[in-house]
Amino acid sequence: MKYVLVTGGVVSGLGKGVTASSIGVVLEACGLRVTSIKIDPYLNTDAGTMSPFEHGEVFVLDDGGEVDLDLGNYERFLDVTLTKDNNITTGKIYQSVLDKERKGDYLGKTVQVVPHITDAIKDWIESVSLIPVDGKEGQADVCVIELGGTVGDIESMPFIEALRQLSFSVGQENFCLIHVSLIPVLGVVGEQKTKPTQHSVRELRALGLTPHFLACRSAQPLLEATKAKLSQFCHVPAANILNIHDVPNIWHVPLLLRNQNAHHSILKQLNLTSVATAPDLDSWTKMAETFDNLTDHVKIAMVGKYIGLTDSYLSVVKALLHACIACSLKPQIEWIAASDLEDESEKSTPEAHAAAWKILKSAECILVPGGFGDRGVSGMVLAAKYARENKVPYLGICLGMQIAVIEFARSVLGLERANSTEFDAQTPDPVVIFMPEGSRTHMGSTMRLGSRRTHLESRDSLTSKLYGDVCYVDERHRHRYEVNPEVSRVLEEAGLRLVGKDDTGKRIEVIELHDHPFYVGVQFHPEFKSRPTRPSPLFLGFILAARKLLQTHFSS
Repeated sequence: MKYVLVTGGVVSGLGKGVTASSIGVVLEACGLRVTSIKIDPYLNTDAGTMSPFEHGEVFVLDDGGEVDLDLGNYERFLDVTLTKDNNITTGKIYQSVLDKERKGDYLGKTVQVVPHITDAIKDWIESVSLIPVDGKEGQADVCVIELGGTVGDIESMPFIEALRQLSFSVGQENFCLIHVSLIPVLGVVGEQKTKPTQHSVRELRALGLTPHFLACRSAQPLLEATKAKLSQFCHVPAANILNIHDVPNIWHVPLLLRNQNAHHSILKQLNLTSVATAPDLDSWTKMAETFDNLTDHVKIAMVGKYIGLTDSYLSVVKALLHACIACSLKPQIEWIAASDLEDESEKSTPEAHAAAWKILKSAECILVPGGFGDRGVSGMVLAAKYARENKVPYLGICLGMQIAVIEFARSVLGLERANSTEFDAQTPDPVVIFMPEGSRTHMGSTMRLGSRRTHLESRDSLTSKLYGDVCYVDERHRHRYEVNPEVSRVLEEAGLRLVGKDDTGKRIEVIELHDHPFYVGVQFHPEFKSRPTRPSPLFLGFILAARKLLQTHFSS
């Protein structure tokens, strides 16, 4: 196995995930099979209990793993299906070592960070890198490892030491280290500064790892003088200093690397030049350039509760982007804080309330994504009502579907206090309830997670048609509340179509309105399986409906 390690320095948020994904894309374009591992040095076992405000969205895998959003980047860029073991956390490593210690596997030895924690990290990396993730038999050729955080963080020290040992044990020709760093430009001077990168590389070298490549993030392309200075003081050949400057969209990053012959240098370092081919990135180039040249926009209202950090809905944004490009459109996402739509907001913050409603009424389509907690729920209900009554295309995902059911029960069935027991435990009309198998005492990994089958009971439903006239779909879930099966008959009699259910035939998965251009709610998260070249069918239908092209799409 060949390993490519991507580390980061100076500051966090430089785009190590996109850089690691792009390196994988270029290597795949050279005919190699690639897998990925993300190391997160935090003590959480996984990302499942972390706030979207603090860490961005929780990405869900087929096997139910709740992982870092960078694994979503890997899946979208490389078109692979990863496992929960592809995300290593400090919590997972320490838990595995402590479990062994409790069972007596260490035969009475004193358990220490070195060698027991570091050995566990190495063993985990080596075993997970062998798992095929591209649907083919046998192991991959290259494993791209991203180390989260920045070099020098106390949390990442055991991982740095383990990776140093790994580089030594596998040999130089099987290990390549790429260090992502920032090249700032001070406004007063206007000069590209290399000192932060010099310090970061010095820190890395002091810990026993010497970078083979520098991936320099900057606003503008690096000057030759800057490259020469970096090469001299960081002991990295000038040819191995890669510049990832700001680009119109992230799909240009693999092209930037290709244009700087990064693939050739990486293949040379890993002794793979004899088995690799010239990179074929024609389709990737076409995709990046097509997006740059689009001029027609579609206005999408996103009504959520975590809009302060757009990474909270990263996969939804990417799925909208994939669908829009397939329709030759650019997404113009208008973010609306659900609480701003509420009646109370009209009194407390009238300007925000007026602005939110103005945006909602001018949108061509309305999307309510997933979420937890009761904040902003009343605003979401109002958005769903507006979409239903005014025939505006509506897509409700997870919580968004439950909101649609609550609104329908209140407005159409006349159940004024209809609600979810998540928001009102004493509601007389619980149309959304806590799942019977859920845990009320533990938060982590206690939801209905991962890929589950949804049976589409009506082949003439919009959802079935969008997926290609199928009778079932396999999509990823993440929820602990569901539509109350006991109200399903009443909902259907009132006109809400319950077109998708789980294997038991009781749990409601997909709802639709018949006399509406596009009013769909799904309990699963279709955004997690959307790809740049294969947009999610539901998102595609949503955008087509916004432009009144859905029937044309079906007829063609």
